[in-house]
Parts: sequence; C-alpha cells; structure tokens
Amino acid sequence: MTRKPPGAPRRPETLLVMDPDTLRTQFGETEWARLRATASLGEPAAAHELASPPVRERLAGTEVLITSWGCPPLDEEVLRGAPRLRAVLHAAGSVRHHVGDAVFDRGLLVTTAADVNAEPVAHYTLAAVLWAFKKAPFLAADARRLRDDWSYRDRHGELSGQDRTVVLVGFSRIGRRVAHLLLGLDLARVLVVDPVADPDEIRRAGAEPVTLERALPRADVLSLHAPSLPHTRHMIGAAELAALPPGAVLVNTARGALVDTAALERACATRELYAILDVTDPEPLPASSPLYDLPNVMITPHVAGSLGSETRRMAAAALEELERYAAGLPPRAPVTRQALEAQA
Repeated sequence: MTRKPPGAPRRPETLLVMDPDTLRTQFGETEWARLRATASLGEPAAAHELASPPVRERLAGTEVLITSWGCPPLDEEVLRGAPRLRAVLHAAGSVRHHVGDAVFDRGLLVTTAADVNAEPVAHYTLAAVLWAFKKAPFLAADARRLRDDWSYRDRHGELSGQDRTVVLVGFSRIGRRVAHLLLGLDLARVLVVDPVADPDEIRRAGAEPVTLERALPRADVLSLHAPSLPHTRHMIGAAELAALPPGAVLVNTARGALVDTAALERACATRELYAILDVTDPEPLPASSPLYDLPNVMITPHVAGSLGSETRRMAAAALEELERYAAGLPPRAPVTRQALEAQA
C-alpha cells in the first residue's frame, strides 16, 4: 500500500469496533480526547457489529478501523461495504479472530498492540517463576490443610531461589521479556527452546539455545511462550512431562492447547510434578477436572494479560498508530500475513 510522505497530519474518518464493555474500559475521557484530536468521527463513533444500516453507512466512508476484543470478522462481505478502508489498528493482542486473507488481499495496513500486552504477561510469568522456586503456591495449599504442623515445608524438595534453571519454550515477545527479567535478577540459568529463533540472538540475550529433548531434564521451571498453531498443539505431552525432573514446575501463560491436559492430569496426580496454569484446554476446565483439587496445581482464570486499567495502554498504542498514520509515518507494530502465520 502506498503511503503519503510525512507532512501535515490529516484527520482520517475513523470508526471504533469492539464490544461495549471493552469500549468503556479502554476508552475514557483521555483516549476520546486524543482520538477527536486526530480523527474525524461520525455517528456512530463506535460499534460492536458491522451489519446494521447505520453502521454500514458509517463503514462505507471509513478509512481507519480501531478494533479490539469483540470485533466481528472483517470478511469479504464487510470489506465490500468499506471501499475507502485503508487501515485496521488493533488495540489488543492477536488479530487472528477478525483479520484474515481478505484483509491482506486488499493490502490494508494492520497493526497490533501485542507488544504492550506482552508486558503484564511477562510480569505475571516472572512472579510465577519466582514463586515456583520456593514452591510458594503449593506450600500455601498445604497450610490450609495442615495448619500448625510446618513439617510439610520439607516435602517439596529444594526451596531455593538461587542457581536454578528455567526453560523457556518460545523466544516470542513475552519469552524475550521473561528472559530479560530473569537474567537481570541473576538467579537462574535460562535455556530457550525455539527452532525458529536465531541461536545467536538467544545467546546475545544471555540465554542458551537448546532442543526441547535436552532442556527438559534440566528444568527446575518449564515456562511456555509458544503460539497455538497446529504443529504446537500438545507439544507438552506425556513423554515431555515424564522427562522433567522430580519437583519441576510447569508454568503456562501462553495457550492451553500447548499442553495435553489429560497427560498433565495424570502426571500431576501420580508424580512429583507441579503446575501453575493461567491458561487451560479447554478454558475453563470442566468442573470434574482433577487439576482443581490437586495441591500441586495452581490455576488462575486467564488473568496474566492486560485487564482493567492495563488495557488503556493498548488503546494508547493504537492511538499512536493512528497519529502516525495520519502524519504519513510508518507504523510501529505492523502485522503481515506471513508474520500472522507464526503468531499466537
């Protein structure tokens, strides 16, 4: 797509498309003021669907969509009704749910705020890894049952936060941040499993590139940061879980489908294996899953990513992309068809 050279900013006709709750959370007075200063807004200025006559009328003259959670798919029918559309600026992470071949075939600019969303996930993961070193979530579960007998402290192996080995599966946006945070604390060796990443780049980050087969027996903590793709489904199954040493902790803040849930249920029920799960497959797990009741498993309801006021940072990233677009500047975080094939 041809972009005009930098110059006086235009005011592109812009429509926000997301569910109402997301709109209220991500766009407050500050964000609306910034939007009005950059874009031309018609009525309605925001929508959660793209089928009603008023929205279709707005869509026909829209140049830029700012999207977020709840945006319907931008399929061929939608795009036929948007002849002037030039850009889709996403104020959230993955664009898979609404951007496909039809968008790229039209040559539309697509951007994402995934880099911003990576920050809270990396922070959650760092906290999970540090708690895992001391087995803190599992000691807390013991404390509820065993109360005044602290001898349970000695049943979980070494409770040390020094000289440990963390294996990161995936040198993704989040994986890179987790490696940086861990290495900055000088507490652990960081091994990275990623057949696509440049090994020299991994080494420059201070980590060691390894194969999954070689990494698993060395892992005190195994933290997953790979995308959910057909070839990564159940990449951590019975054999991989069996290869982990006693006392190892699996941390999953990526996608539940990376782990074979049935194999994890069996492994956590029968051997000294721990798990901290922010994502599961399915999500949520059925009420009958034994993972809920095992004291060596901690489950949180997909909270690692941006929530509440954290999502305002993603709105700000999308607004910056809009300002750059209006000024004829290149985007900061474009999404290409090829890149999307390898992303979560």
